[in-house]
Amino acid sequence: MRSARQLRAAGRSLARVPGPEKRSAVDYELAVATARRLAPAPPQVSWAEAGEIVDELRSLAVQAEEHVRAVTGLVPPGDILEATVVDRPGWAAANVEGFQVVLEPLTDKLAAKAPNALAAGVTAKVAGVQMGSLLAWLSSKVLGQYEAFRPEGESGRLILVAPNIVETERRLGVDPHDFRLWVALHEVTHRTQFTAVPWMHDHVRSEISTLLEAASLDDPAQLIERLKAVATGLPRGGSMIELLQTPEQKVVLDRVTAFMSLLEGHAEHVMDGVGPAVVPTVKHIRTKFDERRKEHGGLIDKILRRALGLDLKALQYAEGKVFVDTCVREVGMTGFNRVWESPATLPTREEIRAPLDWVRRIHGPKAIPA
Repeated sequence: MRSARQLRAAGRSLARVPGPEKRSAVDYELAVATARRLAPAPPQVSWAEAGEIVDELRSLAVQAEEHVRAVTGLVPPGDILEATVVDRPGWAAANVEGFQVVLEPLTDKLAAKAPNALAAGVTAKVAGVQMGSLLAWLSSKVLGQYEAFRPEGESGRLILVAPNIVETERRLGVDPHDFRLWVALHEVTHRTQFTAVPWMHDHVRSEISTLLEAASLDDPAQLIERLKAVATGLPRGGSMIELLQTPEQKVVLDRVTAFMSLLEGHAEHVMDGVGPAVVPTVKHIRTKFDERRKEHGGLIDKILRRALGLDLKALQYAEGKVFVDTCVREVGMTGFNRVWESPATLPTREEIRAPLDWVRRIHGPKAIPA
């Protein structure tokens, strides 16, 4: 067995973010360096095993495409692509790049408010360390993702985090091949959602832009009041993400939460919908994986999850899957796929929790027998 670098060497690190050409409120290069330094060591594997894992994950992403199309009826244009397999620092670097794309309008405002270049530089370095530290912690939690936010002119990218997949399959005691395909099905479903639905990318970018534009940067007193609410609000439930919202942001956040619940629930439906003919141990994997989601580690881990809203993320998986399962049961996959017609056919946050309300709104009251 080698030391902790095999999966990093076999996968693509991606730990490169170009230096900003203009003054920014975040030092993104420092964020990448911090994440690389603090990311937990990956599981121990041999060089040969690491290469086999990376090759298999790339291949399974291609295989999963066929199964996702069969279950969903969604067919993206273009060729089927392999996944990009990364290590933990590589995942963090990719997300720093995504943050840079998404947050640029907001950070431009913050940089412009800095009293001088020195103050801006200090603030940017602090923000860079904070971003890198957060991503380092998250880098051991994520199995994969579809990167919808890419620099101008670059298409989205499917990422699988090899060390986390290996570590999780070992901890759960599940069949490695089945588990890797199961994970690939989830992430390929997200890629399909964004590539088969023409308006998806623009819609998500628009919603996030609206959310950022609603950020109150001109009145620090309001921000301080919302920060105070964290201390009293967190013990009662909720997250720092929700508590720090302005009323304007909350309206958008509700829409985004419903949208994310739909995407995650749809992917969960596909993971189980392929059945044992494709993933023989799918029921065992689902049972073990759901148990894993209930385990949040130690006290610090629990605090961070709650503060950052990761418990709400788990709720999105559960509520979203019930929504999709119910709608497909009532109107079939073709009827459910009307959800992708336009932003107007997306479920509201209330409809996610009451799926039949969405069915009645989209298909009419007669769609569900009395």
